[in-house]
Amino acid sequence: MQHIKLRYLSQSDLLGLGADHSNAFIEAIEEGLKLHAGGHFIQPLKPYLRWPGADHIADRIIAMPCYLGGDNPIAGIKWIGSRQHNPSRFHLPRASALIILNDAQTNYPVAIMEGSLISAMRTAAITGVATKYLARSGFSDISIIGCGPIAQMQVKTLLEQYEQINTVHLFDINKAAADNLISQFATKYPGVGFVIHDSARSAVEQADVLVTCTVSDKPYIPFEWIKKGCFVSNISIMDIERDVFLKADKVIVDDWDQSNREKKVINQLVEEGLFSREQLHAELGEIVLGQVTGRHSDDEIILLNPMGMAIDDIVCARWFYQAAESKNAGTELPLF
Repeated sequence: MQHIKLRYLSQSDLLGLGADHSNAFIEAIEEGLKLHAGGHFIQPLKPYLRWPGADHIADRIIAMPCYLGGDNPIAGIKWIGSRQHNPSRFHLPRASALIILNDAQTNYPVAIMEGSLISAMRTAAITGVATKYLARSGFSDISIIGCGPIAQMQVKTLLEQYEQINTVHLFDINKAAADNLISQFATKYPGVGFVIHDSARSAVEQADVLVTCTVSDKPYIPFEWIKKGCFVSNISIMDIERDVFLKADKVIVDDWDQSNREKKVINQLVEEGLFSREQLHAELGEIVLGQVTGRHSDDEIILLNPMGMAIDDIVCARWFYQAAESKNAGTELPLF
């Protein structure tokens, strides 16, 4: 039997290949969004695995499979589990993940890698890429609601990609989380001011770019808090009130089918006849590919509601797998 091997990449291996910086993820995500807009993918709707006693919105395991076409086709799946009580009860990060890649010709597995770093950084890269197309020119103030690990990656990516940022506004119901975030970036970015706000409203009102990074299961940010010209990256999905979807100048998603499900705000509005695919401005990939214009004026309020796609994970995992192959990084494991 032919010797079949697969490559294992730990989080340390990924960091050694450049996962400590946003550039690789930005490059990969732009490519993935273009493939999405061109229809060069197969992406089944992701199932959510929940069971009795897993009652919080963040208590679930999600299977995210995808076939990615293009010049280097590959298939894969991210298996990501999350428990809201992990930090307090087990002193563990809330989420963990593995990504498996399969050769598109044989369907045999070729790689398995730690997935939580890729998952967090690719989510931040979505904001990073979208900001290029959807934020107003010359923006300077970003606001981050929720200051945990996901927020840290969002701040890291935005500061690495946009030198014009001069103030980062923060709010978290746990002030220690905001203090911890500042401690990670203040020394490295001495020219950037970090401001902790006493309320979500105060932080939101300052934002040229607003990023939600909470585990809230109820919307709380109304349209009246958002200033003209703001780009909202609604990463945590449930923070933005219904009226924002109806009053924003443009609403954009990463994938319509993924967004219009699971009783999230868009799905609720669709079922009530208040929103539709026709009212959507675009999917993000259409804007990246140049099929649709993103921002037309500096006064527009633009809302991005990205559910997160398996494409994002697999295109980033492919980037690091190819880098590992070229550098013989990680550990080769026998399949048989």
